[in-house]
Amino acid sequence: MDSQRWQGFPFRDGDIVISTPAKCGTTWTQTICALLIFQTPELPHRLDDICVWPDMKTRSQADVFAFYEAQQHRRIIKTHTPFDGLPIHDGVTYLAVGRDPRDVALSWDAHFQNTDYDVVLALRDAAVGNDDLTGELTDDAPPPLDSAYDRLWAWMEHPDVQIGLPSMLHHMSGFWAQRERSNVLLLHYDELKADLEGQMRALAEQLDIEVPEQRWPDLVRAATFDAMRSRAEEFAPVLAMWRDPQQFFNRGVSGQWRELLGDDDLRRYEEQVRKLAEPELVDWLHRGPITTSATAMSGR
Repeated sequence: MDSQRWQGFPFRDGDIVISTPAKCGTTWTQTICALLIFQTPELPHRLDDICVWPDMKTRSQADVFAFYEAQQHRRIIKTHTPFDGLPIHDGVTYLAVGRDPRDVALSWDAHFQNTDYDVVLALRDAAVGNDDLTGELTDDAPPPLDSAYDRLWAWMEHPDVQIGLPSMLHHMSGFWAQRERSNVLLLHYDELKADLEGQMRALAEQLDIEVPEQRWPDLVRAATFDAMRSRAEEFAPVLAMWRDPQQFFNRGVSGQWRELLGDDDLRRYEEQVRKLAEPELVDWLHRGPITTSATAMSGR
């Protein structure tokens, strides 16, 4: 990813920028916005042909700009660039989604295992070249850790600017600080799961989109996790990247971390989180006390 690729992007009033930390419901939120805009469960194109990712180096910047310039409908723009790396325009809505970072860590683990990196590198090479690459995607990359527990902690304590808990909390902290702006919207993954219809209706109102009452049941049904998973070839981004497109929509559940983290782990985790984000944001992301773990099991 390269946030510099946003420079010169030709925004229009009404654009919706979905800026989430990765594995926080990005594709879900894109789908919801597309359903609200087109108001049919049968979208006119694959989701990847409705909204693309300017900062991802698997397409050239010129191709991304031309893609959006050609669109006539209200535009949805995907990004994982945090607020402080985005150009901000008053007529554009910026939408972020938060999620319990422990669930994000496990979703990342599944994501890594399902990614075909040969395809990623081939797409990147065709778009921008790979001469600048070093590290994790090259031949000198370290072997992956064997244990899911160790991989979870590697993500929790990873200093990388694009992947890991520090990156995720930096991203959410930027949006949290701007949440009073009229064109900044915050959603929470667990609230979408608990009340999808209510969240979709509230989002439609915030985006000033009117939906006829009779259309709501079909739109909500199409936005469920199971529906997206069953239509993975329509909704999964950059389809060729995945070993199994359905597995991109892995489980979509919360609380999987309880199978790995015990009380000592949660105390270690809480200490790390509270170094990286303000208390109100920490409470909002976790929807309750971090160290509540009566059902935690040591799965390692």
